[in-house]
Amino acid sequence: MTYRASIAELIPIDLISVVNPRIRNRRAFEAMVDSIAELGLKRPITVAKRDGEDGLRYDLVCGQGRLEAFQELGQDEIPAIVITASNEDCLVMSLVENLARRHHKALDLLRDIKGLKNRGYSDAEIAQKTNLSMKYVRGVLRLLESGEHRLLRAVESGRIPVSVAVDIANAEDSDVQVILRQAYENNLLRGGKLLAAKRLVEARQKHGKGQIGTDKRQRRSLSVESLLRTYQNDVEKKQVLLRKATATRNELMFITEALRTLLNDENFVTLLRAEGLASLPKKLTDRLSLRTGEIQ
Repeated sequence: MTYRASIAELIPIDLISVVNPRIRNRRAFEAMVDSIAELGLKRPITVAKRDGEDGLRYDLVCGQGRLEAFQELGQDEIPAIVITASNEDCLVMSLVENLARRHHKALDLLRDIKGLKNRGYSDAEIAQKTNLSMKYVRGVLRLLESGEHRLLRAVESGRIPVSVAVDIANAEDSDVQVILRQAYENNLLRGGKLLAAKRLVEARQKHGKGQIGTDKRQRRSLSVESLLRTYQNDVEKKQVLLRKATATRNELMFITEALRTLLNDENFVTLLRAEGLASLPKKLTDRLSLRTGEIQ
């Protein structure tokens, strides 16, 4: 049973424990800190009371980013809604809160649904708590449980949306092209992402789901010949880069010497003065070894 208070109270930050920590995007976190510093805290965090050996403490239920922002700003206390809830209820509330975030990461969504499933919740209960459809929840669980590592990596890297990955996992190979066309028509996959999705589908059909230990090509890629070929390709790339750097250096030396020769021509210097171009940028004068930025 969970009891939620309706009035926020100030809680010492050092008495709050983060029981379900998450990694935050640094840029988004800094923006949150700036917003709180300028406008204040718009929504209190949520904590649950705990009676520990050292006295009263609190477990964080929702609001890790806000809590860390207050710590970053050097605050000792933070407004919080204090509830009475079991560890189990707090974990579920935290997972559901993460699912409800507007800008959550796709892989966090997948893992949090799996986390609820591991806690013993049925598909229907997960759908109800997360406000997702039953079909979607079951599809995501299938994506995780069937070992769709290739699709999961594509979702994590942002190449395809979660919904499209689930549809691909549920479809027969002959129906995948229909799914890609529908994703294009629904503006879910366009341009480079559509091409990347097609390559992903071809790789999945040809080499499998990408499960560790089942991809024979992955094992063969560790052969001596493959390693030597990779090393040789890397060497060739560095040689090309070195040739380009050498050519650029030679061109720069030629331009420098040509400009130095021109500046030693009195007629050319007189023309520059007449056009109001009697000075040079410092970087250029340093390279030409001129004493000042003024053309003599």
